[in-house]
Amino acid sequence: MFTAPAPRRVVVTGLGVISSIGTGVPAFTAGLREGRNGVSAITAFDTTGFAHTNGCQVSTFVPSEHLRRIDPDDFGRAGQFSAAAARLAVEDAGWAPHELRDARCHISIGTTDGESYDLDRITELRLREGESAVDRRLAGRIPAARLSVAVAGELDLRRADAVTIGTACSAGNYSLGNGLDAIRLGEADIALCGGADAFCRKTFSAFYRLGTIAPDVCRPFDADRQGILTGEGSGVLVLEERDAALARGARVYAEVLGYGLNCDASHPVAPKEDSVVRCLQLSLKDAGVKPEEVDLISAHGTGTKANDVTEARAIRQVYGDRPPRTISLKSMLGHTMGAASALGAIACCLAIRQRFIPPTINHRTTDPECAIDCVPNHAVEADLRVVQNNGLAFGGNNATVILGRYEA
Repeated sequence: MFTAPAPRRVVVTGLGVISSIGTGVPAFTAGLREGRNGVSAITAFDTTGFAHTNGCQVSTFVPSEHLRRIDPDDFGRAGQFSAAAARLAVEDAGWAPHELRDARCHISIGTTDGESYDLDRITELRLREGESAVDRRLAGRIPAARLSVAVAGELDLRRADAVTIGTACSAGNYSLGNGLDAIRLGEADIALCGGADAFCRKTFSAFYRLGTIAPDVCRPFDADRQGILTGEGSGVLVLEERDAALARGARVYAEVLGYGLNCDASHPVAPKEDSVVRCLQLSLKDAGVKPEEVDLISAHGTGTKANDVTEARAIRQVYGDRPPRTISLKSMLGHTMGAASALGAIACCLAIRQRFIPPTINHRTTDPECAIDCVPNHAVEADLRVVQNNGLAFGGNNATVILGRYEA
């Protein structure tokens, strides 16, 4: 009788972060511990005519400080973010570029908007000055696939399988699941997984028209929450097979235990409770983890009326009346779209390794319909062994990832 080999164990050995509360692991960790608020007035595009104009913008990113091989002018801002975060991640993992060049690498970058910032610019040029005013080089940056191409080019990866996943707000978790499978099945030795998005007028305007842009700050799970703040940035994680990582003396942040995906296609923007429940159950089953073993949930937690109540109810369906502490990083980072669950996974890895729980900031009074401990306003020390990271996207595209403290 044929017996399938046991899946290879997969660990996280490197983290790369571009965010409004800090770039790189030390700055990002400090921001999480401090409960830093990344909100500022949006300057990426003209906000004239909008009553609310706050967002979580990456104000200090200079492409030339991070990118060494690719020409930043050949890529849009999201592509620059993804390449920069990937370089930071491999450096954090202790890989020299020449060591990765011919390795079997899997690249998976998630996104919501791709290079919609450039699409905004092209549309504006065409409307104001005519088609002849559009820069062909700008138009060539548009394909979303270039987010993963930028990573391969920046790191000179010659045997890379590069994909870009466009499942919006859950895309970072989709990418992590993709990379986990590639290493589990022996199809890759290293996976660079995450997500990236840049500010664009299109997405801000769409959320504004939906009435979901908060006037000041994002208050997830709060009785007085008024919506999201759009954000931008990138998060990339280096995944490796456990034994290979240990053999090279790598630092291990966490183990990727499993993931779950589903799509109900029930509504364009409203999450469906039973579908979220099923996704949580799928991830626990894949990870071989019981609900009572989960110590923390990093929620999707957008700060909208519909999402927070629906997600909290789904969590209670799975975990009972006393669920694990449940936080929302969007209170600090805003909604970074395709980067959101990737940045969430990075925060989970840091929380596990450094034994603390980042707070849900801007919090005043928990909505009774949510009924969770959201760790309001101040980080707390905690011995975390298993953490769940949620991503819930448009059209019911749900993805959850389970991370655990590495143990031999």
